[in-house]
Amino acid sequence: MDFVWSPWRYRYVSTADAAGECIFCVAPRRSDEEALILYRGENNFIIMNLFPYTAGHLMIAPYEHLASLADAPKAITDQMMDLAKWSVKVLDRVYRPHGFNVGMNLGRAAGAGVEEHFHLHVVPRWFGDANFTTVIGETRVLPEDLHTTYRKLKKEFDRAHPDETTS
Repeated sequence: MDFVWSPWRYRYVSTADAAGECIFCVAPRRSDEEALILYRGENNFIIMNLFPYTAGHLMIAPYEHLASLADAPKAITDQMMDLAKWSVKVLDRVYRPHGFNVGMNLGRAAGAGVEEHFHLHVVPRWFGDANFTTVIGETRVLPEDLHTTYRKLKKEFDRAHPDETTS
C-alpha cells in the first residue's frame, strides 16, 4: 500500500468532533489574514476553505449564526448571492477555471460539515481535477498553498468591488 502524507489535514481530523465555537462565528473576530477572510460585507463575509477541494475554494457565510436557509432574512440571502456572483468573476480573472460548483450542503445527511451555520461554497473546477489521485486515492493535489492563494485573491478582492456583479 502506498501512503500520501497530508500533514495539514491533522488539525481538521483531530478537532472534527471537538465541541467548541462555530468556525463561522469565530472567524470574523480574527484578522482577515489570520482567518483567511477575503471580504467583509454588511451581512456576509467571504472566507477561504481551510480544506479546499481545489485552489480558490471559497465560502460565503452570514455573520448571523443561522442553520436554516429557509428562515434567513432576505437581506442576507440576497447579498450572499451577489457575493457569489462577484466571487465567480474574481476567481475567473485570477485562475481561469473551466467551470464552477456553487452550492450548499444543508444538514448532516446532505454532507454539511458545519450544519448549524449555513454557508455557500464557490469552487473553481478544471477538466481533470477529479483525477485518479482524487477518485481512487481519496487525496487532493493542490497546485499552491493556502497562503499563496489567499494573497492572490485578497489583492483582487481589495481591488475590485462587489457592485460589479450588476454590470
